[in-house]
Amino acid sequence: MTDSAPLLESYTAGTWFRATDEGAPLVDAATGEEVARISSTGIDLAAMTDHARSVGGPALRALTFHERAGVLKATAKHLTELKEEFYELSTRTGATRRDSAVDIDGGIGTVFSFASKGTRELPNDTVVLDGPAEQLGRHGTFLGRHVYTSRPGVAVQINAFNFPVWGFLEKLAPAFLAGLPTIVKPASQTAYLTELVVRRIIESGLLPEGTLQLLCGSPAGLIEELGAQDSIAFTGSAATGAHLRQHPAVLHGGVQLGIEADSLNCSVLGPDVTTDDPEFDLFVKGVVTEMTVKAGQKCTAIRRVIVPAGIADDVTDAIAARLAKITVGNPADDDVRMGALASLDQREEVRKAVQALRSSADLVFGDPDSVDVVDADAERGAFMSPVLLRATAGASEPHDVEPFGPVSTVLSYGDLAEAVNLAARGSGSLVGSVVTHDPAVARTVVLGLAPWHGRILVLDRDDAAESTGHGSPLPMLVHGGPGRAGGGEELGGIRGVLHHMQRTALQASPDMLTAITGQWTTGSHRTETDVHPFRKSLADLAIGDTISSESRTIGLDDIEHFAEFTGDTFYAHTDPEAAAKNPLFGGIVAHGYLVVSIAAGLFVEPSPGPVLANFGVDNLRFLTPVKAGDSISVTLTVKQITPRTSAAYGEVRWDALVTNGEGNPVATYDVLTLVAKTWPPED
Repeated sequence: MTDSAPLLESYTAGTWFRATDEGAPLVDAATGEEVARISSTGIDLAAMTDHARSVGGPALRALTFHERAGVLKATAKHLTELKEEFYELSTRTGATRRDSAVDIDGGIGTVFSFASKGTRELPNDTVVLDGPAEQLGRHGTFLGRHVYTSRPGVAVQINAFNFPVWGFLEKLAPAFLAGLPTIVKPASQTAYLTELVVRRIIESGLLPEGTLQLLCGSPAGLIEELGAQDSIAFTGSAATGAHLRQHPAVLHGGVQLGIEADSLNCSVLGPDVTTDDPEFDLFVKGVVTEMTVKAGQKCTAIRRVIVPAGIADDVTDAIAARLAKITVGNPADDDVRMGALASLDQREEVRKAVQALRSSADLVFGDPDSVDVVDADAERGAFMSPVLLRATAGASEPHDVEPFGPVSTVLSYGDLAEAVNLAARGSGSLVGSVVTHDPAVARTVVLGLAPWHGRILVLDRDDAAESTGHGSPLPMLVHGGPGRAGGGEELGGIRGVLHHMQRTALQASPDMLTAITGQWTTGSHRTETDVHPFRKSLADLAIGDTISSESRTIGLDDIEHFAEFTGDTFYAHTDPEAAAKNPLFGGIVAHGYLVVSIAAGLFVEPSPGPVLANFGVDNLRFLTPVKAGDSISVTLTVKQITPRTSAAYGEVRWDALVTNGEGNPVATYDVLTLVAKTWPPED
C-alpha cells in the first residue's frame, strides 16, 4: 500500500478507525489505477451501534423537527461549498461532470428539500399528529388520536455503487428528521467518494455526535447487532435483497427492512404519436439519456422501450442515430458524453446480460465487446459502447434480465392492452413513463401500469420544458416499487420521515391529549384570561388561552348589504320565496362568509400589538344556518404555538367556535396568525 492509495477509514464511536490489515484495492474505473484500499477488519460493530443508540439518538431526539431541519440546511450549505472537491474525486468512479451533478448536486438538493419540508410541514416539536381526534365516548370525555414518535433505534443504510453521494444523503435526510441516527455502509467500489463526503460532514461539527457513522468494508456481523427498534434501507440486487429478507434479525428480531432492488423499467410510446410530433423526439431523447447517464448504471434507467408496431422501425432508427453521436471515454474530458462503468467486473456482468438478451433479440446498435474511446485506454478502463437491441415476438428475456449498463431493448405492441401487459411482465418496477399527447391513452396506460410501478412519468409537449425526466427520483415523491423492485419506499417528502417513526393510537381524556400532544383538543380545559390573547406575545401565550366574545345579532339589513357589497346574490340570501322552498334553510339565511367576517369583528383586538398578521383559515365548516335576527358569539382558544427558529415571530393556531343564541355551533375553523416572540419587539 502506498500514500497514493490510502486505506479508507470508518467513522465509529466518535473516532476514525483504520483497519488492521492492508485491505482490498479499489481502482479508477477509467484508468485502472489504484485509488484506495478498503477493509473493516477489527472494527467493533457492537460499539458502533451502541454509540448510535446511547449518544447519537438522545442528542438528535432532544432537538425539535425545526432544529433538525436547521442542521440539515446548514449541512447542505456546507457541502455545496465543497462540491468541486467531490466532483474531482467522482471522476474516478467513471462519472462525467453531468453524471456527477446527478449524484452530488442531486444528493445535496435532496437534503435542502427535506430541510425545507421539515420546517414548513412539521411542527416545532418532537411529536407529529396524524389526523383529528376521534370521539370514543358519548359525552366527549374519552378521545382517541394517532401520533408519530421517534424510535430509539438506529437506521442502517446499505447502498449501491452507482450513487455514492445521492444514495447516502437521500436516506440520511429523512432518517435524521425522524430522530434516527444513521450508520452508512457504502458499496466498496465507490466508497472512497462516500468516505470523503462523510469526512467533510464530520469535520464541520454540524451534526450531533453519534448521529452519523460510516462503515467502509464488509458489514459482516452488523445486522446481528440490530433489534426491534432498528431499520435497514438496502439498495442493490434482488438476490442480495432476498438474502436479507431471510436474515433471523429480520424474520424474528423485528428489524425493519426496506429494499430497493434492480428494476426493468420501461417507457411506453403512445399509439397517437407520429414521427412528426414533438412527443416522438421527446421519447427518443429520453431513452438515449437514460441509456447513457451514469453509463446506464441507474436503478431507474429505461431497460424496455415499448412502442407501437407500426412505428417501431422509425423509433429504432432514431434511437440508433442519436446513440451514434455519443462519445465514450475519459470522464474528465469535456467532449465525452459517457464515461466508464464502475469496474471491469461490472462491465463483464453487463456483457453477460447482453449475451442472454441476444437469445431473443437482435443487436441493432453498438458492440458490447468493442468501443472507440476518447482520451483513454479501452483495455484498462471499464468502457463499453451503448447497446440497443430489438426483441423478437414473444421474447421473455427482456422481462427477466437486467443489464445494469448502457443497454435497452425495443419491444413492439399491437394495442394498449398488449403494451400494458408487456410493461407488467417486468414483475414490478421503480418507474415507468408514458409519452403521449392523448389524455385517453394516458389514462388507460397509467391505470394499467400503476399497480406495477412506484412512479409514472406522463410526458408530452406541455410538461417537457419543466420535466426532470424519466430517471430522476425527486425528494417530494416516493421512490420505490412493488414486486421485483423490492416493495420498499424512500423519499416521498414527509412520508419518508414518518416511515421511520412509530405511529401509535392514544386513548385519553381531552386534557391528557392536550398535555401529551402539545395541541389543544376540543373538550380540553380553557383558560379565560384578563388580557386579550391578541395582546400577548409568543412568550406569554399558553395553550388553552381563551377569549369569549360578546354576542351580535345579524339582521336582514346586514345580509342585504353583504349581498350587494360582494355581489354574492345567491337566492338563499336574497329571494325569500325561493329560500323558503330550500329544504336546508326554510328562509333567508346569512352568507357563511358574512358570519365568519362578523365573527372576526367580535374577537379581533384592533390596536397594534404582537399579532402581526392573519395568514389563513383551515378546516372551515358551516354547521347551522344563521337566519335574519339570529345572534352569534365566538370562543377563540390558542390551539398550537409554533416558534420559527429563524424569525422574530412564530405561528399561532387558534380554535374558533361560532355559536348561535341557543348555544349551537354555527361554524368551526382554525385561525392562523403570525405573532411576535416578544412585545414590544427587542432591538
